[in-house]
Amino acid sequence: MKKYTMETTVGIFVLAGLLCVAYLTVKLGKLDVLGGDRYPVTARFKDVTGLKSGAYVEMAGVRIGRVSGITLDTKDNMALVALDIDKGVRLTDDAIASIKTSGLIGDKFVKVSPGGSDDVLGPGGVITETEASVDLGDLIGKYVFGGVK
Repeated sequence: MKKYTMETTVGIFVLAGLLCVAYLTVKLGKLDVLGGDRYPVTARFKDVTGLKSGAYVEMAGVRIGRVSGITLDTKDNMALVALDIDKGVRLTDDAIASIKTSGLIGDKFVKVSPGGSDDVLGPGGVITETEASVDLGDLIGKYVFGGVK
């Protein structure tokens, strides 16, 4: 009988350890298992050079979401950036999305500037006012070859 209680105790500890590892994997990997507290919004850009899935979305310097995916709209040849925005954040239909760089040569992120409208952009909405990223290589090339005035 004593053998079975020892095996049961070890089995419970192993199960508890596996549950802890699974929990930490989900939390540290920033995975949303049950849907999370975010809603999807799409932004249409002419150019998203350097932006990656998983990049941050910020408003007024505060992180409000993540980039969940980037696809190409072959009809308009525009990049569609899927954003997951925190549920507590209200975006208006005239909000402006820009691609910025953190630091001089840092990672790209999406900066959202609030608009002045009272109409709220709901789940599945599209941000049409966008600013593409500035390519440092293009700017240096224009300066070197005399394209900058």
